Amino acid sequence: MSLIIAGTVRIPPENLERFKPHMLAMLTASRAEDGCLEYSYAQDVAEPGLVRVYEVWRDQACLDAHFQTPHMAIWRGHWPEFGVSDRRLTLYETAAERAL
Repeated sequence: MSLIIAGTVRIPPENLERFKPHMLAMLTASRAEDGCLEYSYAQDVAEPGLVRVYEVWRDQACLDAHFQTPHMAIWRGHWPEFGVSDRRLTLYETAAERAL
């Protein structure tokens, strides 16, 4: 079973370019973690400032470890400075997968 996290966060459009280096640092560090199968952000083309989040983790233990990493604390510490808000993430537990 793997875990999928999907959802959105909002960043004021005027802050997005300055925030991208922090997003890249978070992606790079998270993708290097044990059990991280996928970790990505995408800007919504219809809503400026809406960032889509997609993560896949091998299991709950790996996700729990992710939440305790130094880069997670640094990442969250930048949110107030850049106006990150409206975090809406959902965790899905998957039993199987198949290509469509």
